[in-house]
Amino acid sequence: MNLARAIHFDESDQRIFHSPAQTGEWCISGGFEFSDWTEADLEGKARQAFSNGWLGLSTFGRVTFVAVTQIEQSEVDALTHALSDHFVTYYGAPSLEAAKTVAYQEIMQMADLCDEHDPNTLLTVARELGEAGVHESYRVISPQDAGLDQFAIHGSIEDE
Repeated sequence: MNLARAIHFDESDQRIFHSPAQTGEWCISGGFEFSDWTEADLEGKARQAFSNGWLGLSTFGRVTFVAVTQIEQSEVDALTHALSDHFVTYYGAPSLEAAKTVAYQEIMQMADLCDEHDPNTLLTVARELGEAGVHESYRVISPQDAGLDQFAIHGSIEDE
């Protein structure tokens, strides 16, 4: 099974999100956070999180890019528990047990998206607010085949 991890190419996420995700943490769409938002909620950094932020499952911060990678079932179980706890603490779910099914579905939705792609594929999310609620679309950036020799000069100091 595949899931996605936060990846950063520069420091921009540190400036554009209230709470940026950490590099390497597991991520899901996290669109549920915006289910009751209106245009009035879409200002500043909150707009940026809504527009293109994936949700990290350790910090519950946002990140612009995620990379597809393999995940073990034991990690899925731990993420499901953490997300269930988040639902109880921040969204008023009545119990961990009640939240567990929804948390697992959120993670499996992301796993389904990731399983369509090769490892190291990058994904971005774009959200729009419409009359029917939040609409998400995804952009896929395929991994590039680049040899190390394109970035490093090979040789020895003794050759000079």
